[in-house]
Amino acid sequence: MELKIEENNNSVVVHLRGKLFGGPFAEELSKTLHKLLDEGKKNIVLDLDGVTVLNSSGFGILVACYTTVKKGSGNLKFAKISNKIEGLLSMTKLDQIFEQYLTVEDALESFK
Repeated sequence: MELKIEENNNSVVVHLRGKLFGGPFAEELSKTLHKLLDEGKKNIVLDLDGVTVLNSSGFGILVACYTTVKKGSGNLKFAKISNKIEGLLSMTKLDQIFEQYLTVEDALESFK
């Protein structure tokens, strides 16, 4: 799993690529989110376009991301979720909690 940070005005896009299974990546992502929040970057988009596979640990990571950002008084949006992952989010009712957008641009626009 890889992540890439892209700053966009008052927002940050975290691009995720690869298999979201947990492990050491979960800690890396958590540290990244905490660092962004500590720097005052409260508007964060998770771009899931590059996520090829997601298991139950991966779902746990997404929930942890959401919780971390909310506790840090931030706003987290999800963008470019695949149909397969969206179906799983729907089954688990997480689609009712996570703000989802078709594109990163739409997610960024929602912060305005």
